[in-house]
Amino acid sequence: MSGGIRTSVKGFLNAKRLALSEEIDTVNEIDEKITHNFTVLQAVANSLNKRKAQENSFGSPSYGLSICDVPSTPGAHNDMFPRRFFYSELKTATWNFHPENKIGEGSFGQVFKGWVDDNTSTSANPGNGMLVAVKTINREGLQEIYYLGRLHHPNVVKLLGYCFEDDHRLLVYEFMAYGSLEVHLFGWASNLQPLSWILRMKIALDAAKSLAFIHNSERKVIHRDFKSSNILLDSNYNAKLSDFGFAKDGPAGDGSHVSTRVMGTYGYAAPEYVATGHLTGKNDVYGFGVVMLELLSGRQVLDSSRPTREQYLVEWAKPYLASKRRVLKIFDARIKGQYFPAAARKAATLANQCLSAEPKMRPDMNEVVKELEQLREFNVTAGSGSSHNEPCQSHHSNSSSAKSSWRSWISFKSSASCSYIR
Repeated sequence: MSGGIRTSVKGFLNAKRLALSEEIDTVNEIDEKITHNFTVLQAVANSLNKRKAQENSFGSPSYGLSICDVPSTPGAHNDMFPRRFFYSELKTATWNFHPENKIGEGSFGQVFKGWVDDNTSTSANPGNGMLVAVKTINREGLQEIYYLGRLHHPNVVKLLGYCFEDDHRLLVYEFMAYGSLEVHLFGWASNLQPLSWILRMKIALDAAKSLAFIHNSERKVIHRDFKSSNILLDSNYNAKLSDFGFAKDGPAGDGSHVSTRVMGTYGYAAPEYVATGHLTGKNDVYGFGVVMLELLSGRQVLDSSRPTREQYLVEWAKPYLASKRRVLKIFDARIKGQYFPAAARKAATLANQCLSAEPKMRPDMNEVVKELEQLREFNVTAGSGSSHNEPCQSHHSNSSSAKSSWRSWISFKSSASCSYIR
């Protein structure tokens, strides 16, 4: 079935049933790395707990993690250690994890909004200071700190801190005010304006930059769950990649792929990966192609409410993508008149290339970034923003919707249209 699996819902479900007895269970495979890193972090936490007992001031800045606190353990990377919070601090920051501050729940834990002091990063009373997101995690969620602790980029969500105290495991992230791309595209909140053409292309470029960055990092990280619900938007509509719970280091040396247990989300995972468990960066490229298609069409990757032939987005769109004359039929009616046909066709061609059934035919993410930057210049040069009366997305018009998008701001494994491959 390698390379030839049908790109349909049935094909994906059949691929899921493949008996790959020699596959590596990813959770167990990463466990040694996580166990090592957690042991180091726990040693630091225990050391600081002893120090805390000797301190008189509850909010002392000395509770922040310092490089000198890190044990000299072989293989430990100092850049993996963001600020350490105490559980009592995060209780204060979230108003004792009050239900009104809960903004979501996923397979790895619950997420609450909280507040910390802008200057000292210590907890602040609800409503004061800087908004953050506090996520409770189980053991699998520890993978987040393994990756986000060392992946720093403007288009990757920032891990601000952590708390490992007694049985409590929590991670603290920057707060993304406008929630996930998924919510904005599919209009589940009536007070959200449809994203404009220019904003959709900006988000696509930001997201492409995030993948290009992790693919070219020292260990060539593969995200493995790239989708619209894992792309978060800040108050300026800057897009950032989140949720590294399924991420994996890419092949090392001369290796062409990494063999893993198939994990990800139906519809976004590349067919050859679902069929064989052979993971490469081209799996993320395929996922990007699906998200690009969602941006262009305004349709969900899987939508059982549509007629049978239209339920799986890629299968429905492929015939249109192959036709220069018919391709504009896939575009979201809500952005009609906001783009030049030539620019729209360029974007559709790029999406189609990323969705190629043959992995070698897909571009790498550096090439995708280059194409999207050229498309941006095309939009500017052609004057699509003015001659086509492109409406500027109003930050003020969406400010009232920020609260409604809190509930989906970060990587919840509960997409209404998608099921997980695990």
